[in-house]
Amino acid sequence: MMDENIKHVINGDYMVIPIETGYIKPNEDLSSIITPARELMKDGDYLVIAETPISISQGRLIDEAEYTPSLTAKFLTTVWSKYLWGYVFGPLLKIKKRTIKNLRRLPEETKAHKEVVLQLYGLKHALKPASEAGIDLSNAPGTCVSLLPEDPEKVALEIKEEIGKDVCVMIIDTDATYMKNGKYFTGLPIAIEGIESDKGFFGYVKGQLSENMGSTPLGCSEKISVENGLKIANIAEDYQKSLSTEMKTIHSVKEVLGTSETGVTIEALDNITHTPAVIIRKIN
Repeated sequence: MMDENIKHVINGDYMVIPIETGYIKPNEDLSSIITPARELMKDGDYLVIAETPISISQGRLIDEAEYTPSLTAKFLTTVWSKYLWGYVFGPLLKIKKRTIKNLRRLPEETKAHKEVVLQLYGLKHALKPASEAGIDLSNAPGTCVSLLPEDPEKVALEIKEEIGKDVCVMIIDTDATYMKNGKYFTGLPIAIEGIESDKGFFGYVKGQLSENMGSTPLGCSEKISVENGLKIANIAEDYQKSLSTEMKTIHSVKEVLGTSETGVTIEALDNITHTPAVIIRKIN
């Protein structure tokens, strides 16, 4: 009965119900996600939440303007990422054309970004030419970036408890999980049990020679198989890709918000509809 009256799309055997909010601000609670989830969810549903709103609600923002690029950061930005990966290794390994295009036009601010990665996560992650350590540049104001959430499994468990139903809460990142010889791995610093994590650059390179399994579940309120976790994460990601307001990369900001990459304000972010979470329900 309720299913026919709420906004949703069908993806195979699943119904996807978006939870739309304003911009979740730094240190703001997650009630704008939890309250509608509590009203709409049924036992057995999945609630899949993007990692960035979780991180921002935790205040995990870093202002990259406060970092002075070292010689290593400058080398990794210009020689390593822009030229070697943009013109040699990227095309050789057949990475996404969009990624190659973005590498070839890396802005000056990327040097400070590399310095942040070096200081917080080390060379293993800084060697990755893009999307290092899951740091998100596209949904934060000004020169800030958001780090991955702290203890996403604990957050998922707390959200489930607040919803008060027999549901599964999962926090995901769009950075890929790969599979080779039946083993799952990701370059991201964290992932659910069953996915080898914190592989950094070495996981990224190995991943180009492996099968890309899609988005990575970072934390889950239930013990879930990797296969099922990946399936649910990718259904959520499919929905996000269909949205006109999706800011997949920092270069999407101007198109979506009508402002420069460094001119993003909380007010501008709050002027568009955000879909930080979706409810996924198996169709009987």
